[in-house]
Amino acid sequence: MRILVTGGAGYIGSVVTEELLSDGHTVVVYDNLSKGHRASISHSTEFVHADLTDAETLGQTFAQHEIEAVVHMAADSLVGESVENPARYYQNNLVAGLCLLNAMRAAGVQHIVFSSTAATYGEPEEQPIAETAPNNPTNPYGASKLAFEHALRWYDKAYDLRYASLRYFNAAGASERCGESHDPETHLIPIALQAAAGSRTHVEIYGDDYPTPDGTCVRDYVHVIDLARAHILALGALDQGSRIYNLGCGGAGYSVREVIQAARRITGRPIPERVGPRRPGDPAILVASADKIKRELGWNPALQDLEVIIESAWRWMLTNPNGYHGT
Repeated sequence: MRILVTGGAGYIGSVVTEELLSDGHTVVVYDNLSKGHRASISHSTEFVHADLTDAETLGQTFAQHEIEAVVHMAADSLVGESVENPARYYQNNLVAGLCLLNAMRAAGVQHIVFSSTAATYGEPEEQPIAETAPNNPTNPYGASKLAFEHALRWYDKAYDLRYASLRYFNAAGASERCGESHDPETHLIPIALQAAAGSRTHVEIYGDDYPTPDGTCVRDYVHVIDLARAHILALGALDQGSRIYNLGCGGAGYSVREVIQAARRITGRPIPERVGPRRPGDPAILVASADKIKRELGWNPALQDLEVIIESAWRWMLTNPNGYHGT
């Protein structure tokens, strides 16, 4: 199948691209490189450097490459930034997404897998979180993603555009070739590994007085390769209709201190930590129920052990100490 991956130069998008290629698909990566890295994409992969709001380039890409399906990964995804600049998030996560849907309609492309987020749920009362939980986002990031999900639902009803919306919890880890290289870095595992490597002085723990076993927040982590495989399964199921799935480890989750301790074991290095105040709006526990995608599509995460996840990220960091900016 000929697949367009928007945001395919990003962390998750680059691994999705790798997995699609390994399965024999033809992939065209479409990315404006505002957050992604050209070096994360194989030079043998067709790459289009453009924004989704560039209707002419987008239309030409669909026509020239005879695209048959889309995996939509392009988005802004920092919660704090979204609160400070909601206009940016609605522009990039909703308006640009609508440009993509309209280009798909014009090209007669009917299948899309959408990179959504657990932030659509806000702060749910019940854990683990099922797809039936109410959507009540508490920031513009989650709200803009949910707004695009609403658009997908109506495009399905009106235009028979089939979609799978995959609500991520915490993607982590790395493939042999692709890993996390963010500036600024906001994710716990790479932050802990940066502290182990000496490029960061410590890990800040935002509160240790939560109602959890060790007082720190509990979160769900899923290996980025397992996440990518879920996209391929979802793409293959779209002939049977649209769907929404959570993607997480499906277990009890891991606390901040458990993650730091695991990083110490994997690296064999000290990782200083410092306790600071809670961040506003941080729920004590956010853990996914992944039962639905396992039951319906047979998704079977093979790399969900926390130490396996951290070891893959550490190996990539040692090989790429400056990320994609050279060694």
